[in-house]
Amino acid sequence: MRYERPDGHTFSCYLQGGAGTRRLDAGSIAGWPGALCLMPQGASSEWEITDQFEFVHLYVSDVELRRLFAETFDRDARLMQLPEATFASVPCLSEALVEVARATVSGDLLRADAATAEAVGQLFANPHYGGQSSVTLKGGLSPNIRRRLLDFIEASLADSISLRDLGCVAGLSEFHLQRMFRMTCGVSPHVFILNRRIARAKRMLAGSDPIAQIAPACGFSSQSHLNRMFKTITGATPMAWRRALTASR
Repeated sequence: MRYERPDGHTFSCYLQGGAGTRRLDAGSIAGWPGALCLMPQGASSEWEITDQFEFVHLYVSDVELRRLFAETFDRDARLMQLPEATFASVPCLSEALVEVARATVSGDLLRADAATAEAVGQLFANPHYGGQSSVTLKGGLSPNIRRRLLDFIEASLADSISLRDLGCVAGLSEFHLQRMFRMTCGVSPHVFILNRRIARAKRMLAGSDPIAQIAPACGFSSQSHLNRMFKTITGATPMAWRRALTASR
């Protein structure tokens, strides 16, 4: 079979078997339990499968992965590198992907969220898989302006934030701010701010504040607005998320 992924990145880990799975365009090397494969966006490969096996695939869009990279490591999204790997031995990342599989089978969204975050963290913490970069950056936001904007966003999540506000902070026109922010952070200001608001809501849901009070504190116009956007991002309502947090303690 031929594998192609033109529209996103794939991380996979073999859970059982793998000896009967060989990559033909890489010297016919075979898999094994715990083997890790990384297929960057646009990669293609040819495989021969002669025996049963079990594995987990985690599919992540390039936009989402760059956003996670920028937010998690406070680095320019353009520094993200994802070299291809076939049957590599990276136990910490393999264990994180195994946890993604367990969370998926159990249908536990909270566990899946934590497992995915751990997998991304382990991916870029490893210098062989994106931890270092020699990319020469052109355009985009300077480190100082980027930091100023992110600090402003974090301090203003409860308020209405417009492109004009961000442009004033950066000293740029709205048009240039939008374009350069996307280059540097991987996503538009709107998507970035929405994800930061959801992250704050998750933290507040660990407490006892009523959801009706959490909504405006995170910049949402109403509880129903928070419910709608929270479910879009996480797959669960704030109430369901809170119940899952309580049950996990």
